[in-house]
Amino acid sequence: MKITVIAVGRVKEKFYRDAVAEYEKRLGRYCKLDIIEVEDEKTPDKAGTAMEQLILKKEADRILRYVREDAWVVTLEISGREYDSEQFAMELEKLATKGLSHIQFIIGGSLGLHEEIRKKADRAVSFSKMTFPHQLMRVILLEQIYRGYRIIHREPYHK
Repeated sequence: MKITVIAVGRVKEKFYRDAVAEYEKRLGRYCKLDIIEVEDEKTPDKAGTAMEQLILKKEADRILRYVREDAWVVTLEISGREYDSEQFAMELEKLATKGLSHIQFIIGGSLGLHEEIRKKADRAVSFSKMTFPHQLMRVILLEQIYRGYRIIHREPYHK
């Protein structure tokens, strides 16, 4: 299975980069992982709706360069479907069983995702009703993918 994470913005803090690197290493046993970072747009203070839509569109255009037609596309959104870890693992396993060989997860920037990206998604997933920094969300996503593979392979994991 190939998993691609397309994320708006760079991971700047060393502790986040270290965590991402650790999960990249751990996931190497289970899948081919690619992380693609697209440049984020700076949002001016007191940006109006029109400016926010312009920013979202620019980020969407960057994301769309990497979205593959043959991939199962999952957007991370507060309004998406919530899973527990076992359900998430079952979803990964079900996609593999169906013969899907590529899953792309998309993490938006500080304003979220443009509607054009949402329409491309095969599934929208929410990890919480809370908002997380996109750098931390990348770590959380990789940890849950790793946990999912551990569950699929009936290997111990921390509950």
